[in-house]
Amino acid sequence: MDIQLGRGKTARRAYGIDEIALVPGNRTLDPSLADTSWRIGNIERNIPIIASAMDGVVDVGMAVRLSQLGALGVLNLEGIQTRYADPNPILDRIASVGKDEFVSLMQELYAEPIKPELIEKRIQEIKQQGGIAAVSATPAGASKYGETVAKAGADLFFIQATVVSTAHLSPESIVTLDLAEFCRSMPIPVVLGNCVTYEVTLDLIKAGAAAVLVGIGPGAACTSRGVLGVGVPQATAIADCAAARDDYYQQTGKYVPVIADGGLITGGDICKCIACGADGVMIGSPFARAAEAPGRGFHWGMATPSPVLPRGTRIKVGTTGTLEQILIGPAGLDDGTHNLLGALKTSMGTLGAKDIKEMQQVEVVIAPSLLTEGKVYQKAQQLGMGK
Repeated sequence: MDIQLGRGKTARRAYGIDEIALVPGNRTLDPSLADTSWRIGNIERNIPIIASAMDGVVDVGMAVRLSQLGALGVLNLEGIQTRYADPNPILDRIASVGKDEFVSLMQELYAEPIKPELIEKRIQEIKQQGGIAAVSATPAGASKYGETVAKAGADLFFIQATVVSTAHLSPESIVTLDLAEFCRSMPIPVVLGNCVTYEVTLDLIKAGAAAVLVGIGPGAACTSRGVLGVGVPQATAIADCAAARDDYYQQTGKYVPVIADGGLITGGDICKCIACGADGVMIGSPFARAAEAPGRGFHWGMATPSPVLPRGTRIKVGTTGTLEQILIGPAGLDDGTHNLLGALKTSMGTLGAKDIKEMQQVEVVIAPSLLTEGKVYQKAQQLGMGK
C-alpha cells in the first residue's frame, strides 16, 4: 500500500530485519535434521554464510579456515592484501590510529597501486592450502584484473559496488564494463551486486549472474545511507529480489541464488533473512570479531578509503572468540553472535523447516516490539539481547 508523502509523491512502506518475526507452524523437527546446504555456482557448501570481502574480515588464512569449516570467505582484490606484499604493518597502522586521523590515513594507504602479481599470489596461496578462492572487485577492477583472476585459478568472482546495474552510463572517455559479456567470457561463476529491487535483480540474473547480492548500506561500518540517502531496509529488499529469482526460475528452470549482504549481526538476523527469501547471507562485522581476523578487532567498509567521498568508517568490534566459535560453536556469549550455524539449525527446527527452501516459506509477521518486549531486565543489566 502506497503512503502519500505529499502532493505528487507517494512512497511504499519498507521493513528492516529488526521489524519482523518468524512464526512457528504446526510442525517442529530436531535441529540435527535441518539441512542448511546450498549451492553457489558449481560449489556446494554446508553453511549458507559468506564472509564479506573486507580487509578487516578476510585474508588468505581466514579464507582457508572458512572453507575448512564449511562456509566461504571472499578476498577483496582492491584492498590491502593486493597492494602490499606484507599487509601486517599496514593493518597494524589502521588499528592503532586515532579516529580523527583515520580517513586521511586510509586514503594514503589505499593510494598504493594494486599489483596484479599479488592478486595471482593470494589466489594461489588460498588454493595451495585447500581453500576455496572466492575474490571480489568493483566493476572497474573486474575490467582490469578479470584475466589475471581467471589465469590464477580462482573459483568464484564477485563483482561488487554500492549499486550495480546493467544500464550504467559513463562519460565518453570511460568504457563501461559489459556485465553480460564479462559473465560469458569468464571461465568461473560470477556473482553480481549490490541491488535492492526486483527489476535490477532480474536484469543481473539475465546478464548471467551465478548469484545476486542484496543490500545497500545496512553494514555495520557503512555510512552510504547517511552520505547518499540511498537504500532499502533489508527485509523488503530481500523479499523483492527473491521474487525476481523465483519468477525467473518459473520461466526458465534456472535457479540463481539471492544473498543477503550486510546489516546482520546475530543468528536471528540470518534466520530472518532466509525466511524473507535469501538462499545465503554475507556478513562482515561478526567475523571481524574472530581471533583469526586480520582487522585486529576493528572493521571498516570497502568504500571507506575513497579519495573523494568516503562512505564508511572504522568501528571497534573487539575480539570475542575463535572463528570456529562464532560460526559453529560452542558459544561463549549470550547475545546471539556465537554459533551462527547452531542458531539457524535450531530456528529451522522450531519452525519445522527441514531445508533452506522450506525456511524461505515460513510465516513472517511485522513485529516492531520483537527485540524489546519483556526484555527490561536484560536492557537494564546489559545482558543477552540488552547489550
